[in-house]
Amino acid sequence: MHDDLDWSADALADPYRTSEDDRKAALCSLIRHSPVLLDILTALRELELPDAWLVSGGLYQNLWNHLTDRPFGYGIKDYDVIYFDGQDLSYEAEDVVIRKVQDRLAHVEAEVEVRNQARVHLWYKQRFGSDYPPLSCSTESLCNYASKTHSIAARIVAGDEIEIAAPFGLANVFGLRLVPNYVVPNRRTYEEKGARMLALWPELTIEPWNEKAG
Repeated sequence: MHDDLDWSADALADPYRTSEDDRKAALCSLIRHSPVLLDILTALRELELPDAWLVSGGLYQNLWNHLTDRPFGYGIKDYDVIYFDGQDLSYEAEDVVIRKVQDRLAHVEAEVEVRNQARVHLWYKQRFGSDYPPLSCSTESLCNYASKTHSIAARIVAGDEIEIAAPFGLANVFGLRLVPNYVVPNRRTYEEKGARMLALWPELTIEPWNEKAG
């Protein structure tokens, strides 16, 4: 449906006016018009990392740039890559993958951060102060992000098709709405990221963290 970027953001932000398939198609069209995003996704496929995806900010923030007429790459601190290797949970094994991906994408201006989702539960509490459940696959991690709006992933699959994963849907992403996710008690991260994003994209609506809901 969306072979180019000529689509109505207002309609896509409204779950009653358009379907989730329409939103995914629109996001895929953005990716196909973005050399950096395509390059990262192509690299992940070529490196044959297990269950590898590009996630979060590199996707939704570049979509916001398009929606607000800002240049591609504006506000992007890094591109987050996730994969899942449950066979070796050592940092040494993860570090090998990190270096491999970063070497392949050394020409990308922003930093590329790589994390094995099979071992996040081993270090999460020390860093963020709360428990984190062991995961069974990469995309399961999307359900634990501080904001539902951040929970978005993409990869290239057979036939050069782009697959999108978004467990909470994409309407909030297209609507420039930041919405908290209470599955993991991570208010500090949500509010810190929200403040940073609002400074960069003042068009955003930030839904406050509700302790009772959490």
